[in-house]
This record gives sequence, structure tokens and C-alpha cells, in this order.
Amino acid sequence: MKIAVIGASGKSGSLIVKEALSRGHDVTAIVRKPTSHVDPKAKVLVKDLFDLTYEDLKPFDVIVDAFATWTPESLPLHQTSLKHLTDILKNRPNRLLVVGGAGSLYVNPENTIRLVDTPEFPDQFKPLATNMANALDELRKCDDVQWTYLSPAIEFIADGARTGHYKAGGEQVLFNNKGQSQISYADYAIAMIDEAENAKHIKQRFTIVTE
Repeated sequence: MKIAVIGASGKSGSLIVKEALSRGHDVTAIVRKPTSHVDPKAKVLVKDLFDLTYEDLKPFDVIVDAFATWTPESLPLHQTSLKHLTDILKNRPNRLLVVGGAGSLYVNPENTIRLVDTPEFPDQFKPLATNMANALDELRKCDDVQWTYLSPAIEFIADGARTGHYKAGGEQVLFNNKGQSQISYADYAIAMIDEAENAKHIKQRFTIVTE
């Protein structure tokens, strides 16, 4: 399978590249500028996300969008970057897998209260979570794009262990048998490549938690 990873030099993107390579996939890292933070076994395309065209993405079965930005003034890019990708992938067979956020997950059975809207959600993360949630809302309208959105657990642990054990759910926050809602970046990468291979959640959001 030919897989492209946008934002491949970031913490999540680099582990997704590593996981895909470990399974024998043909992987291209798409980065905005030359970097040493990309697995040397991956091919590299140096191009800004907003300059990508369908001709750039056409060769790939799956495009993983691991774009991330954190500064307050850049947070709306979570929405505009995803819109750019969906615009160029409309009515195309290529699949778009999005590294999502947990803030848009629901905390009640009726799916009316989002995690970001609860009193316990940290104020400093609300702008980021809201921008990512808005991007998901727009993505859901894209019936002509083969998209999947993967939300991590509440605790998304950058340097956590690669256990290889996770369970998947849908729109609601998941907890494991210990009452924890957490997933490591490494286990998240496993779930992302599992989805790339198995295509179980086309035009759906799903979430995962370490078992």
C-alpha cells in the first residue's frame, strides 16, 4: 500500500511513518521544509500542505493528515488545512485519514455534550479543541471524500509505551477496565495503520483507548 503522511516530522506523524514502514508499506513523508526528523527509509516530498495538488496525492492509496499547530494565532489552520485537503480529494478514490482531537468526543449517551464543553476541560486547551472540533464538523459534510477521523483518548501520551493493545469505539469518550482514558502516540499509530489497512470506518469518526 502506498501511504503519504502529511506532517511526518511531528511527534504523531513520525510514529505513524515508522509504524507504516514496519509493516512493509511504501511510505512518503510530506514535510514543509527539509528535516532530519523523518525516518530515512521513507521517501520525502518537501511541500507546504496548502500548496499540495491532487497530482501530488494521486499516487497514494491513503493520505494521513497529521498536520498540527499550537500557537493561538495559527489554530484556525486546523480548519483551513483540512478544507484544502478535502477540496482536492473530492470525488477521488484516495482515502484521507485525519489525526484528530479528543475534545469533540461526547461524554453522554445522547451525544449532546462534548468533552470540550465540560467544566473539567482545561481552559488553555479549549481554543485548540474548538478549532479541531469545528474542522470535524465540516469534514462530516464531505460525502464525496473517503475520510476517516481518529480521535485519541483523553490522555494522549507522547512518550507512552507501544503496547499493541487497544479497543475502539465511536463518538463517545472511552475508558479501559481501570477507568482510564489514555493512549500512547505509539499505540495511536498502530490504530491508524490498522485503519489504513482494514478501512473499517469510512466517512466516520472513531476513537481508541489502551486496554
